[in-house]
Formats: sequence, C-alpha cells, structure tokens
Amino acid sequence: MIYLIRHGETERNKAQLLQGRSDVPLNETGVQQAREAARFLADRGIVFDRVFSSPLIRAIDTAKLVAPVLDDRLLEMDYGPYEGTDLRNPPPEIVTFFRDFVRNPAPAGMEPLSAVTARMGAFLEEIRDLPGNILLSTHAIAMKGGLEYLTPDSHGRYWSRFVGNCAIYAVDNAGGGFGLPVEVKN
Repeated sequence: MIYLIRHGETERNKAQLLQGRSDVPLNETGVQQAREAARFLADRGIVFDRVFSSPLIRAIDTAKLVAPVLDDRLLEMDYGPYEGTDLRNPPPEIVTFFRDFVRNPAPAGMEPLSAVTARMGAFLEEIRDLPGNILLSTHAIAMKGGLEYLTPDSHGRYWSRFVGNCAIYAVDNAGGGFGLPVEVKN
C-alpha cells in the first residue's frame, strides 16, 4: 500500500503565502499535526517498510516517522516568480489560474500542472512494485499531481480539491497495478 501525506503547517501556510520550493520548516502547529498523523497511522497498525520524501525540510520533518529517502520528484510545484505571493491579495493571473486549474494554464514562469503530474507519475511507476507499506511525504500540489496520475478519469477534479496539512491518501499497489486513491485522513 502506498500512502501519500502532505507536510504539516508552516508559517507561510499560516500567512497564506505560496511557499513552493522555499525551504520553510514546520511551525509548532505543523509539528503537532505530524505527531497526530503518526499516531493516527500507528493506531491503525500501519508500519512503513520504506519512506520517501521531498528534500524540503517541512516534508522531511513530517516523514520522520522513519528515515526517508529524498527524491526531487516529490518537490512542490515550482511557482517561479510567484514564490512568496500573498494569497490574500494575489495578482490577477494567479486568481485566474487558481479559479480553474483545468482550463487555465499556469502563469509564465510557473511549472505546468502537466509537468507535476508527469514527474509524480514517473516516481509512482518506479515504486509501484515495491512490497510493503510505503510513505511519500510531499506537498499539496505535488500530491494532487500524484492523485491525478492515479485517477486517469478524474478530469482534473483533484486540482481544485482542498488538501489540508498532514492529509493522507492511500492507494493499493498490489498485483502490479494501482487501485484508486482513498482519502484516509484530512
């Protein structure tokens, strides 16, 4: 079984700023959320045989349930010149993009959603046949890209879905394929 978890809260999350690939640590709430997620999984008897993480500190600290293997494909979307944008007062092109991810392309300088989906898909394909429970510690948009990849007929529905800090999805990878992702904690 593969589990995808979004990192815990950071001060930039709290301030509603796009943090993208900025290496921002968890705040106290984020540390508590990661601990609660670890307890949630432990209470269900879920033990991980492998843990992979984005190389950003907020994802690493969330993944410290066990020692993670870092992989750049689990990085957050590259927001380019929009990194640090205040989401309480975003520029019009960001409003347009976030209003309808499916029909509106990413503004110039941002990583396209198709690229996020492709790199997450490539990573998932690479680990598909690994046995045991696998945890992927990642970020909201990267996680949505993975969920889009795992649900080919979703037609973009994950792009507009809210994924909270330390939300967890599970997908069955038994038998050489993928089942549909299931939200187990939000």
